[in-house]
Amino acid sequence: MEQKNAWETYDENKMKEVFSFSDSYKEFISKCKSERECIDETIRIAKANGYQNLDDVIKEKQILKAGDKVYANNMGKTIALFLIGEEPMENGMKILGAHVDSPRLDIKQNPLYEDQELAMLETHYYGGIKKYQWVTMPLALHGIVVKKDGTKIHIEIGENENDPVVGISDLLVHLASDQLTKSGSKVIEGEDLNILVGSIPLTGDSKEKAKATILKLLKDQYDVEEEDFLSAEIEAVPAGKARDYGLDRSMIIGYGQDDRVCAYTSLVAMMEMKKSNRTCVCLLVDKEEVGSIGATGMQSKFFENCVAEVMNCTKDYSEIKVRRALKNSKMLSSDVSAAFDPNYASVMEKKNSAYFGHGIVFNKYTGSRGKSGCNDANAEYLGELRNIMEKEHVIFQTAELGKVDQGGGGTIAYILAQYNMEVIDCGVAVQNMHAPWEVVSKADVFETKCGYVAFLKHA
Repeated sequence: MEQKNAWETYDENKMKEVFSFSDSYKEFISKCKSERECIDETIRIAKANGYQNLDDVIKEKQILKAGDKVYANNMGKTIALFLIGEEPMENGMKILGAHVDSPRLDIKQNPLYEDQELAMLETHYYGGIKKYQWVTMPLALHGIVVKKDGTKIHIEIGENENDPVVGISDLLVHLASDQLTKSGSKVIEGEDLNILVGSIPLTGDSKEKAKATILKLLKDQYDVEEEDFLSAEIEAVPAGKARDYGLDRSMIIGYGQDDRVCAYTSLVAMMEMKKSNRTCVCLLVDKEEVGSIGATGMQSKFFENCVAEVMNCTKDYSEIKVRRALKNSKMLSSDVSAAFDPNYASVMEKKNSAYFGHGIVFNKYTGSRGKSGCNDANAEYLGELRNIMEKEHVIFQTAELGKVDQGGGGTIAYILAQYNMEVIDCGVAVQNMHAPWEVVSKADVFETKCGYVAFLKHA
């Protein structure tokens, strides 16, 4: 089947709209390089659009009615936004669910050491990465330090053009004959992803003088001491802003586009909704890259509890109504798909691949090989979504994640499907997925936002 290229359908005004939207998206992912930063910015945007904190609504015993907007913040890493619909929530919700965590290097709890007069930080990589991609590139440090008295200190080093950056060295090619015989997974070992942070010795009696210099800088600039690393969450991520990619500026290169491209488009779609027949939800979660586990992952009870709290605030709560609300819901698991890459065509099946410029991607199923671990959406649901996309003139495509026996992947879709609701994966096609710098098409980002709006309007 021939699929449309979105660029060929745009007139001059639409092109301007696409590029303008892309600029706002680039600003978001340049600013939000950790899950905490994503949630902070989401709350800022939500408040500017009239959303209230659900905790305040509960405390003040407000009664929620159609058109009201609330958000629930879970530990600063997960958020659920609700636009209350005109129908009872037990009739079901329309849910956009994405994740805001991305592959990265986490600084260990006891990270700082000195070796041959060089100050180093030890890391533990997070999510599925090719470790060799993270060496010899400028890295920034983002995160928080929580002191014993509960004081939070925000860390961001390496994003301002006047900031220093840090990084991980690689072996010079002149001495790499043994290294180059190793497999890709062993070229760089996880325990060798140590970040060089300083080399000036501190004058005085300290035995580890380069380390002492770094500790003095941290104390002077941030009031952080070495033991404070024990209660810190600091991430090393690629330094620098997202940028236009390609001589025609048709693409965007940036860090963390899996899955913040779908988080941003879901959030913007939600902000465009002023009213709805059924309650609309935007759910942005943490820990997807490591199995959606923990208190801030999709497998926690956070979302289910939020639904119960919101229904209680509408004065229409019962346990069975919560169950019905979840069962009767429809969801787009807003997550990225693999874009066809001519350099690696051998792992893709061309008729069932996602292509740059062909719009929002629907993945009926993910999983690996024999659909292991997949969510497989019903044909009836796909038929409904096709009708919605065509009604709103949204350019869309369908795809699988590579050849059947090549590998695969998963999302949060199967977790929500356990409530017996209709769920399908759909989002933006990405090249370089899980690399420090990922690439997307501006047309696909725009069409994905339009697709999410169409879903919230008509599902």
